[in-house]
Amino acid sequence: MTVTELLPASPGGQPGPATIRSPGLRTRILVLLASTAVVAGAVVSGMSIGGQDKRLVVLPIAAVVAVALGVLALTRFASFVLLLLVLRSSIDLFKLSGSSAGNTATNTAVARGIDPSSIMALLFLLASVLWLLAQYSHGRRMKGSALRTALLVFTASGAVSVIEAGSRQAAALETTRILSVAMMFIILEQLITSRAMLVRTIAAAYASLVFPLLYTLWGLVLGTPASEVKGSFTRLTGPFSQSNTFARYLAFMIVFGVAVYPSLSKRLKLVMLGVLGLSSLFMVLTLTRGALIASVVAIIVIAVIQRRVALIAAFAASTLVALLLVPQLGARFTDLGASQQLPGGPETGNSLAWRINYWTEVLPLANRDPVTGIGLNMTQYETDAAKQPHNDFIRAYVETGVVGLGAYLAMHFFLLRTGVVALGRAARGTFEHRVATGALGCAICFLLSSMAANVMSNVVSLWYLVTFVACAAYVARLDPSSAAIPEGGRPGEERARAMVDRRP
Repeated sequence: MTVTELLPASPGGQPGPATIRSPGLRTRILVLLASTAVVAGAVVSGMSIGGQDKRLVVLPIAAVVAVALGVLALTRFASFVLLLLVLRSSIDLFKLSGSSAGNTATNTAVARGIDPSSIMALLFLLASVLWLLAQYSHGRRMKGSALRTALLVFTASGAVSVIEAGSRQAAALETTRILSVAMMFIILEQLITSRAMLVRTIAAAYASLVFPLLYTLWGLVLGTPASEVKGSFTRLTGPFSQSNTFARYLAFMIVFGVAVYPSLSKRLKLVMLGVLGLSSLFMVLTLTRGALIASVVAIIVIAVIQRRVALIAAFAASTLVALLLVPQLGARFTDLGASQQLPGGPETGNSLAWRINYWTEVLPLANRDPVTGIGLNMTQYETDAAKQPHNDFIRAYVETGVVGLGAYLAMHFFLLRTGVVALGRAARGTFEHRVATGALGCAICFLLSSMAANVMSNVVSLWYLVTFVACAAYVARLDPSSAAIPEGGRPGEERARAMVDRRP
């Protein structure tokens, strides 16, 4: 199949955006049964051959799933992208590399490269490039956006930094991870061209919460939740390898969910209320200060923009309850200056004092090449602590130079600007206005988290951030007079309207 064949012909005989005919029910059932049989065979084969070797169990399954996703990408690209959004939050459970990005024997660039998440990212990049080439070859040139340019420039600065990297393999892998985030925004920016697609994209993002919430809840019920011990604290990790990752993912979901909640139908409001309640509980139990503070600030901003005084009151009450019921939460905020030796490293309790000291150690590394940096992901290879800087702005400067830092700052600016412009396009009280508010809240959450954490290449969190911002980008492109729930629309719009409350 050639690139130009990826798009079907329009009714007039010319290549166009017509939808590929859906396969029949019998075909779908046969494909499902065949896929199930193959996956089951791969599991049995891997377990019998691999024994205790996790790779021999995971990799055969990953290969089968990758083939199935590849077929879907070539036939129904939009469905492929939405399915990746649903699955991405769950596949870290099958991670083969270590839990952190240090240069240990169990977490090399090779080990990270064969993780199912890395395989998924590469598959997504390949399918996306083919789809974009097909669009371009048929004259459907994509309108540019400042945010897209900033994302690509930052990715390019990372690619240039690979040349000077001490471990080019690790730097190239990190560049690929960042590229997958940029590509997710680019693709969704092109796909979200209707309210129906807007609603489907948001629904896919929240469908990704199902497994992490149920998995964590089941662990709590059994008394053996997935967790990690840092210092004197036990912190929930969910299906992720680190509590910080789980917290950032939940933060974006909570912030955006709070923003769009008033526009949902009555039935979906009940569902969202349960989702937000569980997500908030689990985020508190991750004891991740940065994500908690960032989400608090973002929710306050949302309450002010949407003039929801009751939200601020309810949020304040919830905070007091959380502090009373989870004593460790208060302890996490009182140990900022305390010295706590963590197992396996010199870091003292992730405290502010440790961060400041580490930043003074990291910054001089940029003197080697202040223009292009020492290479993405190289900070941890150049310091005794073997850790990332815990500040994405410092990391951008040290690893990608002044060019990369400029692009990273521009990226944050345009993330915020997209939300602000979308707010100006949509009428207050409409679903679109609340989508814009949620995206702006997520951008603020990302900005604050980046000041004291390693979020820059946290793909699993950033995929959902750029998803919500791409939704706001669609609103920003609307004519102000049309940015409200319409009475009519194209096929599929009725279902989208049924999911939101049409009243301002």
